[in-house]
Amino acid sequence: MITPQDTVLLIIDVQGKLAEMVYDSDTVQKNISKLIRACGVLNVPLLYTEQYPKGLGHTVSVLDELLFNEEPLEKITFSCCGEERFMEKLRGLNKNNVLVSGMETHVCVYQTANELIDYGYNVHLLTDAVSSRTSENRDLGIHCIEKAGAMLTSTEMVIFELLRIAQGEEFKAISRIIKE
Repeated sequence: MITPQDTVLLIIDVQGKLAEMVYDSDTVQKNISKLIRACGVLNVPLLYTEQYPKGLGHTVSVLDELLFNEEPLEKITFSCCGEERFMEKLRGLNKNNVLVSGMETHVCVYQTANELIDYGYNVHLLTDAVSSRTSENRDLGIHCIEKAGAMLTSTEMVIFELLRIAQGEEFKAISRIIKE
């Protein structure tokens, strides 16, 4: 079971026109939005990346507005782990569990998840918060990431796992987020 103390949320490349073109885009963006807000309530740190933003554009505005306190980590490698600045930030957080979300499942998400597993991190793939331009590539990416050793989870499942208890101010705040 994950806890807020040993977990980080990773949002990979939800940017530009690509974010609008992926399979089930609205649902994926809505779920990532819920994750960002829930992690804020539960004090779970997050990292987010942008793949070559000069060419692909920046993080979509619906998420960018929620990430105003954070700085995107720019990359040109498909795997986030190929960027030293990303690895420095991740290592500096000293967390074992990485919640992985973003785009595209069969490229950047897949390569990042595999490398994180190789580096000894516990990868939890948020299957309802990842996508690709086609549902087939999304599904293939999820399958290959699971075969590599990641745990499959969902937005609600992971939020309630982090919360653990149905009482108090955190529960009230999380309940409002989930109901949206």
